[in-house]
Amino acid sequence: MQNFSISPKEMVASLWRNRGLVKALVQREVIGRYRGSVMGILWPFFNPVFMLVVYTFVFSVVFKARWSGGSDSKTEFALILFAGLIVFNLFAECFNRAPGLILANVNYVKKVVFPLEILPWVALGSAMFHALINLGVWLIAYLILFGVPHITVLLLPLVILPLMLFIMGLTWGLASLGVYLRDVSQFIGILTTVLMFLSPIFYPASALPEKYRHLLLLNPLTPAIEQARDVLFWGKVPDISMLTVYLLVAALIAWLGFAWFQKTRKGFADVL
Repeated sequence: MQNFSISPKEMVASLWRNRGLVKALVQREVIGRYRGSVMGILWPFFNPVFMLVVYTFVFSVVFKARWSGGSDSKTEFALILFAGLIVFNLFAECFNRAPGLILANVNYVKKVVFPLEILPWVALGSAMFHALINLGVWLIAYLILFGVPHITVLLLPLVILPLMLFIMGLTWGLASLGVYLRDVSQFIGILTTVLMFLSPIFYPASALPEKYRHLLLLNPLTPAIEQARDVLFWGKVPDISMLTVYLLVAALIAWLGFAWFQKTRKGFADVL
């Protein structure tokens, strides 16, 4: 029986070795998702524009919500909220798909030469495509409403990198677990909804009472959402110490997820 390496080096080497295949699969998935629809590839652009308009109307006009420490601008709350949702949706798209990732690609399991470990990278690549479209819409809206975005926008990749590693760790782990426990996908759907309201998307972390604030920081999405909002809207440089700790923890989670996937993939063919 073939042995699969669980070393951190292999985790990165596999992506580099199969980078052409990953790119082709991401392109096929993105194009395939919208093939046959009237608007086609325009849907990824239309959806965030529509949602931004809805958020602006609901929160600024209906609820008259204002962000703590912000102004009374009707569009400010919507842009701040949407910045947090860009990060959360990147996570949620991969998180929700993870348990069914192998189940949806059974034909690849039977192929000994196919590198199954790249499927989470493909899922992340597809989610990143949608996140970039959302970010583009956000930047255009900011440019129209508030002027030239802050230079700190260029630091966004540094903020998102730890989140990407965290997502990969969870995706590898859940993709494997989903093969053996089919109920995982049902639980993940519920957990995603819970995480959305327990993450500082609709409210800043500072809005919580001091004695409960540390609990919010236990949410692994909190640093990414808060710091992404800082660099995008407030023009603040991210907290380097927090970012470093987050990166190290996320890298460990990524490797643990990869190791679990490599250890358990031998039984995929038997179960499927």
